[in-house]
Amino acid sequence: MPLKAHLIEARNRLFKSALAMIPGVIIGWIIYDPLMYAITEPLRDISQSRNIDAALNFEGVTTSFDLKIQISLILGLVLASPVWIYQLWAFITPGLTKKERRYTLSYMFASVPLFLAGIYAGWLMWPNIVRGLTSFTPEGGSNIMKAVDYLQFALQLMLFMGVAFLVPVLLFALNAIGMVRGKTYLKAWRFTILGVTIVAAMAAPGSDVMSMFFLGAPLLVLYFGAIGLCVLNDKRRDRRDAKKVKESESMADVATPSTDLEVL
Repeated sequence: MPLKAHLIEARNRLFKSALAMIPGVIIGWIIYDPLMYAITEPLRDISQSRNIDAALNFEGVTTSFDLKIQISLILGLVLASPVWIYQLWAFITPGLTKKERRYTLSYMFASVPLFLAGIYAGWLMWPNIVRGLTSFTPEGGSNIMKAVDYLQFALQLMLFMGVAFLVPVLLFALNAIGMVRGKTYLKAWRFTILGVTIVAAMAAPGSDVMSMFFLGAPLLVLYFGAIGLCVLNDKRRDRRDAKKVKESESMADVATPSTDLEVL
């Protein structure tokens, strides 16, 4: 395909992705007020429970309007993620082999729900993060935060959790191309359990152990499930390689002429 045709295809796929964002942007504009109410709920809880003046500060005249536009665009991008991820896959797939297309398509179908689940986990974490970080403010003090910084921190946290939920897909992808074996991942299980326990303790909506367990268990299931798939893939690859070696050795034996001559 010539360069001009590639550019035209890229333009068309970008246009389709932009069109897919429009409904998400409209939804984001509509739910902005209840969304902001939910995000700032930890501040109201802190103000009531600890006698601390915790609130957001919209510095400029247009700050609230700019934030509404930015949040709407971000929500539109998230809600349209299945569409633009597919458009990206469809753009690069002509240069892939049939096997590579099958792999990338399976990764795409696994990545989208995991990413959205990670964002939801970040949403659950957010109230406890705010309460924990503002707990150092002395009673009677105040936490007047910039609205831009507050929302940026919330979005970064949720984006981080979304990416964290994609780690199992990355682990399996690295194993599928032969870079890392499953046993190598398994050796780091102690550090994995420690990290997941810390994240679950921060994200748990309640202070009881069961809340932490119900949030940490899916993370561990994802990680060890990916390791299990990697180990199975290693065994399948080892059997295939051993079979190829055996076939090559048998073919070499057949091709080698016999040097034993029978003396008449």
